[in-house]
Amino acid sequence: MTVTTLVSLCCSAGLAWLLTMWVLRRAPLDHPTTRSSHSQPTPRGGGLAIVVTTLLGTAAGAVLGVVDQPLAWALSGGGLLIAAVGWWDDHGGVRARLRLGAHLLAAGWALWWLGGLPTVRLGLLQLEPGMAGSLLGVAGIVWSINLFNFMDGIDGIAGGEALCVGAGGAFLLALRGMAGDTVVPLVLAGASLGFLGWNWPRALIFMGDVGSGFLGFAFAVVAIWSEDRGGPSLILWAVLAMVFVLDATVTLLRRALRRERLTEGHRHHAYQRLVQAGWSHRAVSATVIGLNLALIAAAALLPPLAALGLAAVLCAIAYLLVERLRPM
Repeated sequence: MTVTTLVSLCCSAGLAWLLTMWVLRRAPLDHPTTRSSHSQPTPRGGGLAIVVTTLLGTAAGAVLGVVDQPLAWALSGGGLLIAAVGWWDDHGGVRARLRLGAHLLAAGWALWWLGGLPTVRLGLLQLEPGMAGSLLGVAGIVWSINLFNFMDGIDGIAGGEALCVGAGGAFLLALRGMAGDTVVPLVLAGASLGFLGWNWPRALIFMGDVGSGFLGFAFAVVAIWSEDRGGPSLILWAVLAMVFVLDATVTLLRRALRRERLTEGHRHHAYQRLVQAGWSHRAVSATVIGLNLALIAAAALLPPLAALGLAAVLCAIAYLLVERLRPM
């Protein structure tokens, strides 16, 4: 499996690098606005390279028998829809209702192929939510799609997060004796790594909704598949993504309490406020990656609920430090 691991990571990184270079020549420009964290027009839509690389890698893995067929169908069908809507949004905009409808449809497709979410593990306790599990799964996928979209606001942050979550998830699968099931998270990590070569501060191209939405969808689908197959639980996948989960969720709740229009763009996320406080994009993204490495260690070494608690505390402390430096 070491050979498969290296091939998955290196091939996906190389292909994503080449595809991003191709997209760079054809992508529309993202012009700065008062809500932007960049100061000059930059092409967007580079996440298409991540989409193509991941779907090709997943299809190849399914043909070779190293990717579970239901996972391949769930990821490919729903992922194509999410990417198509995201690409459309990058090139002119999509109405919120249409976008939400596509997200729900893609989530439903994925849950159908995965067989729903019949059980949820909470440490030693195992719940059987029945139909409610499928509804919970759909809501979780839709939230994850938007989670990555919300957090893709500065150079390198979404790609760095995806690299860490993908590599961390593959590591946890291998620790549980499921090294043969690491191809998809490794392809996601490799594709993100290849894209980062063009997006690491200063970014030559932005990921766009086509990439951020797809990544959120893909990681949610892999997490549910992992829960269903006895791999790392949903709790541990939440630990790996806790930087994005906490920042996006807390910021959204605070904006709702302030009665702001939640569909409007803003610069209230903790990572955005760090940039406003004088931090460079490189410093913020590198800090997020460093925090992610600590979360991977927690997920690997601690029981799931303990890892979740520690992850929440670490990210909450980071959020409060930002709040002290640059209040929302």
